[in-house]
Amino acid sequence: MKTILFTLFVAIFSAFVVADDASAFNGVRTARNYKDIKNHNPINVLKYSADPGVMVYDGRVYVYATNDGIGENIGNNPRDNDYSHINTINVMSSSDMVNWVDHGTIPAAGNSGAAKWAGNSWAPCAAHKKINGKEKFFLYFANSGNGIGVLTSDSPTGPFVDPIGGPLVSRSTLNCNSIVWLFDPAVMVDDDGTGYLYFGGGVPENAKSNPKTVRAVKLGNDMISLAGTPQTIDAPWVFEDSGINKAGNTYFYSYCTNWDNGPYGNAKIAYMTSSSPLGPFQYQGTVLNNPGDFFGTVGNNHHTIINFKNKWYIFYHAEWLNKQVFGSQKGFRTSHVDELPFSNGKFGNAKGSLTGVSQLENVDAFKTYYASMMAWEGGVSINGLGHTTVTYNKGDWTGVSNVDFGNGAYGIKVSAASRNGAVIKIAAGSETGNALGYINIPATGGTNSFKTVTASLSKITGVKNIFFIASGDVVLDTWQFTDENGSGSTEPINDEPVNNDPVVEEPVQVDTVDEGWYFIKNPSTGKYLTASGNSVPFNVIISTGYQEDNQKWKVTNAGNGYITLTSGLGDYMLDVANGSANNDANIQVYSAYGGDAQQFKLVEYGSGEFAIVTKSSNDGKAVDIANNGYTDGTNVLQWTNSGKSNQIWVFEKIGGGSNNGGNNEAAKCWSEPLGYPCCSECGYSYYSDSDGEWGVENDDWCGLLPSCF
Repeated sequence: MKTILFTLFVAIFSAFVVADDASAFNGVRTARNYKDIKNHNPINVLKYSADPGVMVYDGRVYVYATNDGIGENIGNNPRDNDYSHINTINVMSSSDMVNWVDHGTIPAAGNSGAAKWAGNSWAPCAAHKKINGKEKFFLYFANSGNGIGVLTSDSPTGPFVDPIGGPLVSRSTLNCNSIVWLFDPAVMVDDDGTGYLYFGGGVPENAKSNPKTVRAVKLGNDMISLAGTPQTIDAPWVFEDSGINKAGNTYFYSYCTNWDNGPYGNAKIAYMTSSSPLGPFQYQGTVLNNPGDFFGTVGNNHHTIINFKNKWYIFYHAEWLNKQVFGSQKGFRTSHVDELPFSNGKFGNAKGSLTGVSQLENVDAFKTYYASMMAWEGGVSINGLGHTTVTYNKGDWTGVSNVDFGNGAYGIKVSAASRNGAVIKIAAGSETGNALGYINIPATGGTNSFKTVTASLSKITGVKNIFFIASGDVVLDTWQFTDENGSGSTEPINDEPVNNDPVVEEPVQVDTVDEGWYFIKNPSTGKYLTASGNSVPFNVIISTGYQEDNQKWKVTNAGNGYITLTSGLGDYMLDVANGSANNDANIQVYSAYGGDAQQFKLVEYGSGEFAIVTKSSNDGKAVDIANNGYTDGTNVLQWTNSGKSNQIWVFEKIGGGSNNGGNNEAAKCWSEPLGYPCCSECGYSYYSDSDGEWGVENDDWCGLLPSCF
């Protein structure tokens, strides 16, 4: 009788718990999904990821892409993308071609990047090679149109370092001074271990049909040096975008045609073949039309071709997503992939699609996976690099395609962190599908304090698309379904073969920045935190450094790890408007009183680089440059802390010295002694010489400040 009563009690109690968890979603509206559940393109809708460079390694496909921007930072109506401030590279990987792990964003160029000499990091490509018995990874990128850089790592997802401290290929490289655009690298490691690099582009005047602006060169055994003089590839009607492949004993060089109405079409992907990696190459045909033919969004074309698990694929980018979001094309591109026909030693023509490719294998529900592995998503953000975590706010969600539950799952185990606690709903079919169960995440002590949380489920069988939806703020690290014995696979995660340690950022103590007066600079833009306006409350913006009182801030210890920031304008402090805890709350300068709205804590994300988190948000949100802007006058507000570049600040000590390496040399106009003004804002580098980077304004040269890079 006791057994019967106990069983009845458990059933009734469980029903109450499920009902209570379900009620947590009353009034919760799921974040918008631009990518239909039946579609697999774009491969990532959180980030605008262009120029996909693709590497196959250890049973996975790694995509490295120009970071056109993070969706949540761009806003709803950004100005057109001019590509002049791109210095990071997005990286993602997959073993099944549908579920992609977002490994975060690699700081490649600029003040916060590995290659500080470079202003931009466009069009990356990657290769791996065993050197001295150890697998090494090489990431090549373009410094706008002025040269090729290389970074190295012991892991495909970084961290990457600059091994040579300058460009691998520049205009001083033999046979490269006449190339219009010194960019768009492609790399291949041949069967014998020899590396080859391909690059270049542009159309000289009166040379539309045979621009002769692309090059191929043998790399040194170390992959970070050249082993010969770059050879010219006479690719007909070439514009940009080199690609290289090998099938059997044939080498396939591919490229994007120009816009000059040639016989092979405008901005299509064409290819040539040769029996040698350095050519000569013979034109064969085209493999992919312009994205405008498939998505109604005409634009530049960039590709990589790979063979993975005995299938040929072509990766490319398109502006379909930004048109859906903004209503028109603004130059923000996303990566797609479709199958590429290959028969009798020749490529056919691929068709760009939103449907994308078929999933190569199901997801084993009983293995452990990163929460950052997803096929669909809405509203979430990614933290870290390599082993990443996912931040969910109320209504945010992620979806995983084709999860195989085998003989049945009876529970789930997650690694999660939450400041106030939240409930995760597990749904089938879509983010609004039927609930399969709930996971009650307790308050863990903060968003960096991860706990293992388990939940029982009614038996789940079959193969299903699974979705995780949050009732409130929570960070997920990993998930794993369990069988009737509460067990799952002990096989380690294979998404990050070198470093599986989670990226956990801990707040630093205030004494890492001494009390005193500082200029506060965002290193990504080179702009300074500035009070603006004529009356209280003063608005806060970013602007070029001119060292006036409205750019001066006094750091004072407020106790318990918090500081206040007093403005040089007088008895005023940096302040969160109305003491709000919400995203989009304005950052302002208000009469000093030292309350919660005027207290901040520093979270260190690099040597001397900090996020400034707000006490009014319980340390969950940070001082943020709106819409990832970079021009003078861009507003500063409060947004969920993610450690992204528009939330990073350095403190430059006034009167000389710095607690974290900042200096004011970057704000000086170096071109004035040469008879040219400095550019009024950071922009495109049209020319680079020993003096510096040159832009153009008012039909004349102007010097780009070092702080722009």
